[in-house]
Amino acid sequence: MGSGADRILLALRLLVGALFVTHGYQKVLGGVHDPSMAGFARTVQAIGFHPGVFWAWTVTLVEFVGGICLCLGLFTRLAAGLIVIEMVVAGLKVNLPRGFYWTKGGVEVPLIFIVLGLILVLAGPGALSADTLVRGRQPRSAPRA
Repeated sequence: MGSGADRILLALRLLVGALFVTHGYQKVLGGVHDPSMAGFARTVQAIGFHPGVFWAWTVTLVEFVGGICLCLGLFTRLAAGLIVIEMVVAGLKVNLPRGFYWTKGGVEVPLIFIVLGLILVLAGPGALSADTLVRGRQPRSAPRA
């Protein structure tokens, strides 16, 4: 069944992964401010990321595919690392100018995701993961600092 730490890492991966899958999925289905991926691309370009279509699809794929990878525990450290990078950029570029609190679109939520992502980057997926199945029974330990 795995240790308590393995079950906690599984729960963390499922939570963060599912949240990012839903965010990526809604971008593909309906954009953010416009009911199309083109609308999301315009939003991304308007905040300074050119070309907007490239960065909109990059964000969407990091969220959707990265979220699926986290849920499965597949390429966990890579997926979590990409999500951390996305949240740092979004937090600095979009959320920080709005302040701290999430109720005003501030940086609070990206900070939470950054910390949760860093936990997964450092701790790895745990024993209850596809990464462990692919490598064999023994999970790879966290990298040494």
